[in-house]
Parts: sequence; C-alpha cells; structure tokens
Amino acid sequence: MQTKLSESQIEHRLHSLEAHLQQENPVLLEVVQSFRALDSVARKMGFMHHEESYAGHVPWWPIVTVLGTYSSGKSTFINDYLGYRLQMTGNQAVDDKFTVISYSAEDAVRVLPGLALDADLRFPFYKISREIESVVSGEGRRIDAYLQLKTCPSKQVKGLILIDSPGFDADEQRTAVLRITKHIIGLSDLVLVFFDARHPEMGTMQDTLRHLVENTIHRADSNKFVFILNQIDMTAREDNAEDVVASWQRALASKGLTAGRFYRTYSRSASIPIENSNVRARYEAKRDLEMAEIERRMHQVSIERSYRIVGALERAVGDMEEKVVPRLQGMIRNWRNTVLTIEGILLVAVIAAILMTGITMEKGSAIAHTVVDTLGAIPPLLWGTVVLLVLLLGWVHFRIRRLAAWWVSARTRKVLQHEEFLENYMAAFAKNTRFYRSIFLSGPTGWTSRTKMKLKQIMAGAGGYVQKLNDAYTNPSGHEEAVATPLEIKIEE
Repeated sequence: MQTKLSESQIEHRLHSLEAHLQQENPVLLEVVQSFRALDSVARKMGFMHHEESYAGHVPWWPIVTVLGTYSSGKSTFINDYLGYRLQMTGNQAVDDKFTVISYSAEDAVRVLPGLALDADLRFPFYKISREIESVVSGEGRRIDAYLQLKTCPSKQVKGLILIDSPGFDADEQRTAVLRITKHIIGLSDLVLVFFDARHPEMGTMQDTLRHLVENTIHRADSNKFVFILNQIDMTAREDNAEDVVASWQRALASKGLTAGRFYRTYSRSASIPIENSNVRARYEAKRDLEMAEIERRMHQVSIERSYRIVGALERAVGDMEEKVVPRLQGMIRNWRNTVLTIEGILLVAVIAAILMTGITMEKGSAIAHTVVDTLGAIPPLLWGTVVLLVLLLGWVHFRIRRLAAWWVSARTRKVLQHEEFLENYMAAFAKNTRFYRSIFLSGPTGWTSRTKMKLKQIMAGAGGYVQKLNDAYTNPSGHEEAVATPLEIKIEE
C-alpha cells in the first residue's frame, strides 16, 4: 500500500525545492507556483489529495540515462566521464540494479537504498514503488532490490542526475525492470544506448534490440536517444571498424532506425594497445571527436531540462481539459445510465408482477381513482406504511447507485490499469458519486467556468516561461546584452 505524506511534509519538500531553484533557476521557481495553482484545481475536483502535488510527478534535475547490454562498457564510460572510479566494471554482470548517481561534496561515496529515491519528489523515481506494485504484486515493497542511490564528489554531476541501468540481456523478462526502464526513458532528457562492438552477431540480440530500439523510434522525443557502438578499439587489429559499424547499422535499420546519430567510440582508460601508429592515430582521432560530441550533448541537458519541465506543466494543463475532465464525464455518464437501466428493469419487473396477479388495467385504474378519492382519509398507521415504503425505495435507489459506481470503477480500473493517475481517477469519481449528488449532473464537481479560466491563466503563464527561457538562452537581436522582458502572470485564487 502506498504511504501517504502529510500535507506539512509535502509542503516542506516543495519549499526545499523552491529554495534550491531560487538560486539555480528563478524561472523554474515560478513554474513550481503554477504547479501549485494546478494542484488547487485538481483538489477541488477530488482528483488530487492535499498530500499530493503535480510537482511530484516531474523530475526537477536534468537526467541522463545510460542503457545497454551487459559488458557493453556502460560503467567504464560513466567512470571516465566522472573522472572517478564509482561503478564496478567487468565482462560479466556486475550490478543488477538501477543506480542513480548524484553529486555530494563528501569525498567518500555513499550508497543509499532505493527508499531514498522512492520518497524524494526531486528524483525521477518518486513513488516508483506504486508502479512496480501495479505490475508485479508484492514487488513494490522490494524497492531496494531494484534501485540504489550513489553519491559522488565529481563536479561532472553537479546539477545533474546520471542513471546507470542493469544490462538488458538477463533482465529482459523481468516485467518490473522493463517498467522502470520505460519510466526513466520517459523522464530523461538524454538517453545513451550502448552496444558492444565485440559481438556483431545479431541473432541473439533480437529481444534487446526490440527493447532498446524498436520501442523508441516512434516516440515524439526520439531525438533524445543517442546510439553508441562502444569498444570499437577491438576492431583495430583487423582494421575493420567500418565493416562492424555497417553490420550494426543494418541490424538497427531492420528494427526501423534509419535516421539519427550513431556514434562509435571506446574508453581511453580501458582500451587495448594499438600497435600500428597510423591506425592508433586514426582511431584516437575518431574517438576524441565522437566523445566530445557525446559530452556536449550531456552538458546541454541543463537547458533542455528547463523546457521539459515547462512542457510538463503545459501537458498537465492540457490533460486536465482534454483527458481528465472528459474521462470523468464519461464515467459519470456510464454510472447514471447504469443506475437508470437497473431501476428501469426493476420497474418493469414490478409492473410485470402486478400484471401476473391478474389485475387488469381497468381494475388498476379503478383502484387508482379510489386511492386518490380516499387519500385524505388514510389512517395514521397506513401513513406509516407509506413512509416506510418511500424509505425502502430510497434505500434501494442508493444501493443501486453504489452498485453502479462499483461496477463503473471496476471496469475503469481494468481499462486504465497502467495509467499513472489511476487512483486519482478513482478518488475523483468517488467524490462525484456521493449520496448528495444528483445522477443527472454531468459535469464533475469543481469543474466551473472559474476553474476553466484558472487553467487558461496557468497555460498563459507557461507560454510566458518559455519566453523567459528564450530570453535567457538566445539573443536574436545580436545585441551584446539581451534584455529579458518581465512577464507577470496573475492566477486568481
């Protein structure tokens, strides 16, 4: 079961985030305020509890994820980039967990359990235990078996989150690992996908290629994937690097990857000696050129992160209008139709039962007139019977409402079983089916013209944040000092 944070705790974490962003990126500090405004809209609709925040679904640090097969040189690459021997290396699997690497000023490396990531909204694995639990029952409690946090004094990861993944070969059938991989791919600003140039045969790599390539090329953010053929120095003896690269490119093309940058490189610290000086010079020149380009892309993620977070705000607002509200309206409509259908069937059954007793329409009409004529003369005891009958009908009605709500909820859970905000939908629907709400109200509670206006203001603010970021990172006028135009977006409470 998911552990809920109290409101004071979530506020404390948001305040900590704001304190960091005030120094690091004031524009993103304003974005946090917009997330708060969106939270208030969602809470009025019952879609979000007071101990939750949209900000908790967004990683606030730039993220670079390293994926690949076992022995493809991922850990060696990370150690070289950090200038620090942090990850264990070897030809066999040396780590079967996702390792999140974060900066620390301490000289000693600290290894913290997965819980440190699951409970901190600043990291990309906040509440990942809930997703794992939804895939494999009972595994959510074993979060430490899948994740760990390592701190490192390397300045290369200042303001950056670097994620090293377990190799794919042995874990491809582990559903929870694939779910985590999908999760971090969606949140990452840059994904480095490593292949091993020493194993050009593709027959045993089909599943790996499918997970690492086929499922990514059709994404809207496919440009954030960088494919790296590592340990190319192994081809120096035969000097056939071009043949090996061509073989891998054909394999990737067979999975649909026909565009995008494909790098080939090898480690400076773990390379084999290349005896031929001409070949060595050519290989080193190519390696240095490719590595410089890869590192440039990694340094670029800080800028891309800012736009990603603003984009996440825009998507959240758009989803509220285009997905959350219509889906809730559909659930309410299904609930109402189910209630009316059940009550209609019961009414028909009652009428049929009356007809089965042999009472004709004429007799029924005569009885009705008699009831109307003598209504004022009903003794008190009969009045009590009428009241009890009305109460019984009311009880039946509300039992039908509850039954219909349960049925719609169960059906929705089945359809949205992998939806990130599944429990939020359930909570909002429960609020809209409370006993005091009429079944004929089609709009979700809290969805008013004022709410719509507030969402428009938040969206306008998001556009203003993009303008501020552009002013900070671009200078179309060519002036020596670009002047950022202040843009104040007021969101009504």
